[in-house]
Amino acid sequence: MNQEKIREFTDLRVWQAAHQLVISIYKLTKLFPKSEIFGLISQMQRSAVSITSNIAEGFGRQTYKEKIQFYYQAQGSLTELKNQVILSRDISYITQKDFESHGSRREYASFTPGIYY
Repeated sequence: MNQEKIREFTDLRVWQAAHQLVISIYKLTKLFPKSEIFGLISQMQRSAVSITSNIAEGFGRQTYKEKIQFYYQAQGSLTELKNQVILSRDISYITQKDFESHGSRREYASFTPGIYY
């Protein structure tokens, strides 16, 4: 098995996947009504960015306990974002197709457990 050494948080597969999710959320929310710029758009973008930010901060922490704390916060932000994507579908800001590609992503279930170890 060819494993590369992880030197930076950007080397973590979970961060890379979360980063792609952030980019897709920014693209998706560009389609929302402008009246949501300080509402749901801002909340979704902040939740998404919080995922990668907490993974990065956890990576930079020295103790296992500190690392875990930030990884759990990333998981909480991911759950918050999932709720916001569901709401976006339910109020018809996104289509069912968009929901299926953003709201039911495998990453929601599998993002963070693997980074605890």
